[in-house]
Amino acid sequence: PNLTDREFEVFQLLGEARSNREIAGQLHLSPKTVETHRMNLVRKLKLKSAAELLRFALQYVEKEAAGRWDG
Repeated sequence: PNLTDREFEVFQLLGEARSNREIAGQLHLSPKTVETHRMNLVRKLKLKSAAELLRFALQYVEKEAAGRWDG
């Protein structure tokens, strides 16, 4: 899907197991803005919940680190 650069940054940081507060601090955003990005990610990635988003992001970052992401 077409993620914005900011949404992708949030996605990657979620995959590094960062909290909303940590992501907000690192990207100089409010925690509410981070939560909005998370909700947009759930919708754009056609996921069912924030928990599913977190699992997907963790899996993505793990596979990226191993250099074997297939999508």
